[in-house]
Amino acid sequence: MQVKDIGEQGLLRILQKFCPAEIVGDDCAVVPTNPNKSLAITTDMLVDGVHFSDRTTGPYYAGWRAAAANLSDLAAMGATPLAVTVALAVAADTAVEWVEEFYRGMTACLQEYDTPIVGGDVVRSPVVTVAITAFGQVECDRTISRSNARSGWAIVATGVHGASRAGLELLLNQEFGQNLTEVDRAYLILAHQRPKPRLDVLPVVWEILDSAGEFSIAGMDSSDGLADAIIQICRASGVGAKVDRTKIPIPDIFSDILSTEKALDWALYGGEDFELVLFLPITSAQLLVKKIGNGAAIVGIATENTDIWLTDSSGIYPDTVLKIDRGFQHF
Repeated sequence: MQVKDIGEQGLLRILQKFCPAEIVGDDCAVVPTNPNKSLAITTDMLVDGVHFSDRTTGPYYAGWRAAAANLSDLAAMGATPLAVTVALAVAADTAVEWVEEFYRGMTACLQEYDTPIVGGDVVRSPVVTVAITAFGQVECDRTISRSNARSGWAIVATGVHGASRAGLELLLNQEFGQNLTEVDRAYLILAHQRPKPRLDVLPVVWEILDSAGEFSIAGMDSSDGLADAIIQICRASGVGAKVDRTKIPIPDIFSDILSTEKALDWALYGGEDFELVLFLPITSAQLLVKKIGNGAAIVGIATENTDIWLTDSSGIYPDTVLKIDRGFQHF
């Protein structure tokens, strides 16, 4: 059965199954918010052949990744998710099962964070395109921005980087990683297909900063790569950075499948790891890394000089400048 066989209203009746009945049905969804908190809003668009394809993700995992990308943006702002809306553009001959699987994937990810789909739109298009708008709320004095970093603060990556890029390579290239165990192969592929937005980090951050008696933090997520996140925060804050290549957390199994330089390149520029990159005072950063574990690491320090350097504390490699244009670029 194809979309053209059931029409717009038929498709909408199917998609409404993924939304709370008490919210959808009117021209707008009404989501109560707390007057002591700010509303955080983010929109992400995904296009077939650019952001996903059946070759690497399939509809279920494409839906999961679409939801995870938006939740990750909310986490980067310090916001708790409230709801999402989904605008879907599909061709008339798109299989209805493909659409349902996409929504099942979105719902599976969103349900882990008690986040409903509260509406959206459906239109005809020659290319499958999905635009998700996510709504969250954040306490007014706990908004994480990119522009608050200070010289001398530590730079924290909340987990390993490069795993998603390796998973993509496994899906695209049958010759890659043939010496991996099935467990390691599955780990890397799931890192690409089913990323986890790091909303779990936020309560730990609040606990640490509350204990310190201050709110001092800057950050964003690393969906476009670790290097991109560091550079974006530095630019917004008017600081520089020294990032130590030996401190960047990468999967242990990279040593079996990649050269040292390729492993570093994927960690810095591979993207879609959906970890958080946070700048905060050193004492708080050390405590954060200790509490969340699982690959979290202090990877560098912010500097007064606005240059952004990749350094090597082992003394083997010369210092080089981190560049923003080596990661994924749409144009």
